[in-house]
Amino acid sequence: MSGTSEGPGPAPASVRPPVTERQTVGRTAAELHDYRAAFNTARLAMAVIDREGLVVTANDALAGLLGAPPAGLTRRTAADLVDLTADARTWHAYREVLGGRRAGFRCTRRIKHPDGHSLWAEVSVTPVPDSSQVLLSVADVSDRRELQAKLRHLQMHDPVTRLPNRSLFFERLSAALDPTARTVPGTGRIGLCYLDLDGFKAVNDTLGHGFGDRLLSIVAARLTHCADRAGYGRSSGHLVARLGGDEFALLVEDSTGTEQLADLAGSVLEALREPFDLSGHRLSMSASIGVVERLVAGTSATGLMQAADTTLYWAKADGKARWTLFDPERNAHRMTRQALSSTLRPAVESGEFMLEYQPLVGMADGALKGVEALVRWDHPQFGRLTPNRFIGLAEEDGSIVQLGGWVLRTACRQARQWQLDHPDRPPLFVSVNVAVRQVWDSDLVAEVAGILAETGLAPGLLQLELTESAVMGSAGRPLQALQALSDMGVQIAIDDFGTGYSNLAYLSRLPVSVLKLDGSFVRGFRYDEGTHPNPADEMIVEALVQLAHRLGLTVTAECVETSGQAARLRRIGCDTGQGYLYSRAVPAADIGAMIGPVPLQG
Repeated sequence: MSGTSEGPGPAPASVRPPVTERQTVGRTAAELHDYRAAFNTARLAMAVIDREGLVVTANDALAGLLGAPPAGLTRRTAADLVDLTADARTWHAYREVLGGRRAGFRCTRRIKHPDGHSLWAEVSVTPVPDSSQVLLSVADVSDRRELQAKLRHLQMHDPVTRLPNRSLFFERLSAALDPTARTVPGTGRIGLCYLDLDGFKAVNDTLGHGFGDRLLSIVAARLTHCADRAGYGRSSGHLVARLGGDEFALLVEDSTGTEQLADLAGSVLEALREPFDLSGHRLSMSASIGVVERLVAGTSATGLMQAADTTLYWAKADGKARWTLFDPERNAHRMTRQALSSTLRPAVESGEFMLEYQPLVGMADGALKGVEALVRWDHPQFGRLTPNRFIGLAEEDGSIVQLGGWVLRTACRQARQWQLDHPDRPPLFVSVNVAVRQVWDSDLVAEVAGILAETGLAPGLLQLELTESAVMGSAGRPLQALQALSDMGVQIAIDDFGTGYSNLAYLSRLPVSVLKLDGSFVRGFRYDEGTHPNPADEMIVEALVQLAHRLGLTVTAECVETSGQAARLRRIGCDTGQGYLYSRAVPAADIGAMIGPVPLQG
């Protein structure tokens, strides 16, 4: 023997005997025992499920969660235990995992315990590796859901009034307008009362924000009472929300029509008229309300709120302390104004404006003396527009300066062209309307001088018309501009004379050369259906004409429509006439045809 035994001990690695199959089986069994023990004692509720969806084994945590003994869960349908069949999407995902076509999925379900209480559970389903089974795990997330619900309530409610806030209001509004979100049939209509308090800022400024917040809380309570008393609380068809500041909204789902919304708005106004007692301060408040009611179909949240905001503005503009119903025609007019205002400046640059000319005729001989230039807008959307549709907007946004300059230059160029085309006829003067803002916002004197030099038109052939109210306020720069223009030889005319301040004193101190009598005087000269004209009308006009002549002014009568009117005006002494009797405003080519040896008859 070459050596002695050293007794038992581990063999060297190189000569360690191989692991026998029995040892492997023993180790696997031990591991499975450990896994099963961990599975059974785990705090996470779990179950092993076969490919048919039946429970193979469930642990104690799942049994406790579902209120059943573990053995009682075996061979039960897992989907029924945790309500995976409640909706098609969840059920489909679950079947995909069972069939090995999906790596797993997770969802949150509400599970009812046999003792009556409910809990929220997060359910996960994942395949067991190297097996035909899947593992179902169920975690109780009720506390987390409750915390989330509390946080959501804080996020979605106003801390001052405890009403739903803007976020919740728009969430609810969007759902009300979504046809896929409705589970029961309704009226297919929706209504909204959008209000704010009149004079609320004064309360904050004088009494402080603390008083303001208390006032808002009382208002919120009254609004809620109005909604509940109207019967909307019978279903989920109402929502009273504070949208911010002193703005509130009452949303009425399944509205029955405008009468229902009008009744609600009326009750709100009545409730808010009741005095508010705040720590010895007795306040009286009112509100303005915009009311919108329409079909759900075709209505968007943005469109509904824009209509409500517009209608609330109308209620304020109409005098406050009232409700106003949305009016599509009034809104169309407002939208048209906005559309026109936004495109005015580009329209001048793109050449969308054109001029027509209305003859000014000598009353004594019927001869064509001059023309008034009248601007028209060939709008690509609204067609041909007369000045009353856009001049006010142009004055508001300042584009009247640019537009007025174009009108002045075009009219002077055209008047000079007529003069060149008819050298044997007396030249026509051209009368151009000037807005007072043109005098203030531009160097009108320099502009007129430049245009006359550019076109070659004599200053005496240009007449500038200003309204009586504009001239009456002339002082400083406007007065200096009018005087400089007059000194240049340009004629200054007062348009619509007799409808403004009716203060004749300014005629002696302003460089005025022409009075244009407003058409209301001339219309009084008509015989309509056997009625006789009022002698006072003729006396007033005759007195104005005589006064103007004594001051060295000429007089133009506007709106002459009949030969009878023309005869009386001629007898009184009016110098020129303008109106449909002679001609409507016409293109420049038609005026050129009128310039000839045959005088116009009037």
